[in-house]
Formats: sequence, structure tokens, C-alpha cells
Amino acid sequence: MKLLTFSANGKQFVGTLEGDDVVVLDVADMRSLFELGHPVHQYAEKLKTDLRFPLSAVSLQAPIIPKKIFHTAGNYKEHAQEGDRANWPHAIKPWIVFFQNVDAIIGPDAPIIYPEHLTEELDYELELSIVIGKAGKHFNDEDAKDYIGGYVIFNDITARDIQRREMESANFSFSKAIDTFCPLGPWIVTADEIPDPYDLDLELRVNGEKRQISNTSHMSVTIPQILSKFSPAGYSAGDIVTTGTVSGVAAFSADPQAWYLKPGDVIEAQIEKIGVLRNRVVSWEEGHGVAAPARQRF
Repeated sequence: MKLLTFSANGKQFVGTLEGDDVVVLDVADMRSLFELGHPVHQYAEKLKTDLRFPLSAVSLQAPIIPKKIFHTAGNYKEHAQEGDRANWPHAIKPWIVFFQNVDAIIGPDAPIIYPEHLTEELDYELELSIVIGKAGKHFNDEDAKDYIGGYVIFNDITARDIQRREMESANFSFSKAIDTFCPLGPWIVTADEIPDPYDLDLELRVNGEKRQISNTSHMSVTIPQILSKFSPAGYSAGDIVTTGTVSGVAAFSADPQAWYLKPGDVIEAQIEKIGVLRNRVVSWEEGHGVAAPARQRF
């Protein structure tokens, strides 16, 4: 089941995609749906209404605003290896985790606003992310499978020049948490629809040019291992756990300056069996209607 948040006729709804139509669910918001119980698709089925809209007539929003985003990294060796080849200042290893800024979340087709007063090195990172199906903490790898509620695409927008400076103290967060840097979508695919999440093709394109091409089979740790590893912090239903990116980011390319994002670029982040998350990069002035503030250095 594909679960989505959308607006139509000036109102916001939660729905499920059926063919070319969106069927409205009788629930206030997506997080409330996940909080009803697990597995979520069984509860969604019972909440279907007679109200429906053509998908082409609605505006998709970020599918969910979670309480927490557990942002993990280092779970694909290929990304670590490209970082080593590019002489990135710090090794990329498994079990990197930090909390993402939920206020930075945007949905499909929403603009990524380029803060040119903060960065000159804007990058992309395609990631498969897990939507937690039920609250829990302190569980093992085997039990972790029961906490997978669904899957969603995440594009981890990153200001590399800020990140490089942050990593001088062996930590980073702000470089990935700036407003509009957290695109999610286009919808959540429930876990029952993807019984094997380790054979999904991954592809990210910028203006139609393929940049990241990989498969989730390249993951060096398992999803249950990731979920159990960080479970002592406690999960709420609807929380999101990212699984890290693959090779092909601009910063580690042969010509980073040519590959870094710029206003006008259209990014398409695609994962097999989920869909395509599309966002356009816009200038600060286009996004806010005023010139960017004075340049800040980090």
C-alpha cells in the first residue's frame, strides 16, 4: 500500500494510492495513522472513505512529519571507498548517527532553497529510509524486523563546505539540517509491499544525468542491525531511520565543482518499488523574495 499526504481543494488529507486515484483515509495526519497500530496497512484499509481524487489533481506533501529522524550513515562501503579516493578528511564508517531537523522536511516538487550566503558546495545523497511501525526500545536484531512499518525515499541535501568544517571536531549535523534540506517522498510504501528490501535499484539524476546508480544489496549492515543498534534511544511510531547513501555524490566525483547543485537544477531520487522523489533547487531570492543575507563563513 502506498500512503501519502496531499492537499486538494484547500485542505490536507491522508490517503492511499489506488491506480490513478487517491482514496482519502479518515485520519488527521500520517503520524496519527502509524500511532493507531502495526501493521499500518491493516488499519489504513479500515479507514478508507468514499472520497477520492485523481492523483493528477492533488498536490503531494511530505508523507509524514515524524517526532524524530535517526540519521545514520556509513552503511555502504562503496560510499566510504569513494570518500577515501577523494581524500575526504575523515573516514566514513558504519554506526554514524545523529538527529535530523524535522523542520527541514519538504515534500515532492517542493523547492530546495539554495542558501548561497552559507554554502558554495551543495550536494545530494539518495537514501532508502525506514518508517518505524510501532513504539519500542532496547530490542535485538531479530525483533527489529517487527518495527519496520514502511519505506520512503530521502534525499540528504548537504552543504559540504560546512560539513568539512564541522568534521574538524569529528561531528556534523548543521550542514545537513538547514531549512529545506530534508526532502521526503513521494509516499510511504508499507512493509508488506517490499518483503526483500535488499534488492532495490537506486538511482539519482540531476537534470536527467545519472549521478548515483547502485542497489540496496550493497549495504554492508542490515536494516534490523541499524534499528536495534539505536533502539536504546527509543522509537515512536512514525519515526524515520535513514540508511545512508551510495557512491556518486558530487563531493567525491572527479570534478566536484561541476557536479555541485546550483539554482535551476532538478533532482530525481528514485528507488525501485517506491517511486521518484523530484525537487528543484532555487535561489534564495526566488525562494524568499529577497536577496540573500551577507555571506557567513563557518
